[in-house]
Amino acid sequence: MLAYPFSLALFNTFKLDVNCNSFISLDNINQLSEVSSAIKKAPQHLILGGGSNILFTKNYDGLVIKNNLKGITLINEDTQHIYLQAMAGEWWQDFVLHCVNNNYGGVENLSLIPGTVGATPIQNIGAYGVEVKNTIHSVTFFDIETEQLHTYTNAQCEFGYRESIFKHTLKNKIIITAVVFKLTKHPQLNTKYGVIAEQLIAMHITTPTIKDVSDAVIAIRQSKLPNPAITGNAGSFFKNPVVTHAVFDTLITTHPTLSHYADVKGVKLAAGWLIEQCGLKGYTHNGAAVHSKQALVLINANNATGTDVLALATHVQQTVYAKFGVQLEMEVNVL
Repeated sequence: MLAYPFSLALFNTFKLDVNCNSFISLDNINQLSEVSSAIKKAPQHLILGGGSNILFTKNYDGLVIKNNLKGITLINEDTQHIYLQAMAGEWWQDFVLHCVNNNYGGVENLSLIPGTVGATPIQNIGAYGVEVKNTIHSVTFFDIETEQLHTYTNAQCEFGYRESIFKHTLKNKIIITAVVFKLTKHPQLNTKYGVIAEQLIAMHITTPTIKDVSDAVIAIRQSKLPNPAITGNAGSFFKNPVVTHAVFDTLITTHPTLSHYADVKGVKLAAGWLIEQCGLKGYTHNGAAVHSKQALVLINANNATGTDVLALATHVQQTVYAKFGVQLEMEVNVL
């Protein structure tokens, strides 16, 4: 265990130079009991994956555990599916590439999303018409209090839009150690999302493979989204809001070009479109800014602090609400 002050600048994609009191790298399952003991002595604790969905607004007064559990293992297969276990500390993109290179279908639309495998069920990550819940078979986690390992089925994870039981009932009570994914040997490609179809056409591909879809998604993301290795950011800062059909009918009357999608709970609106229509693309506050190519992304443009980014996010929320009457919810975890 490393003692205070330990800088987290290299462990969050906003590149914010904040400190924590103490820091542990979880590299082996055998460390879990030791980690549990340290957590019980700490004023508070934080399990960190890739640090790609977190905004530090101040130093963290507690223990940070960096989940570095590694490994990808084939655990079962049948004629239709293959079951891969990925340890929580595996980089998500490395896992996606492993699947794509072996022609295992299901996660290709989620290419290049930053972060680790262990974070994917917590947030139920999604992009381009696909959510990770569609491929998760089970999640194994360590109960900090009882020091026991448990495995939850997909249904027990209570997945929703950027939601899961791990964000609520089990928050701060467990450490995810591994995720088992159910992937298909006979991929049914999801290319209905407009920009993917357009990108495939631009790539002169008429009969795409899962690698083609993955390459298309990567090309799209690289063209629109800032590379966190160069420009500090946490990807999509806000969730796409879901409104009732009644609210949507009112909005579409006054804003006929409103970008929207069908949703089981109503109508999902494109948060990036709402922000852009407010004239906020490229808007800056101190060192923080709304990205000039993708309004859904807030960036650390010039030595911003976490409070600068939060103030910018609040301004975006207030401006969108004033224009559309729609409340944007932050997708990023603010500490």
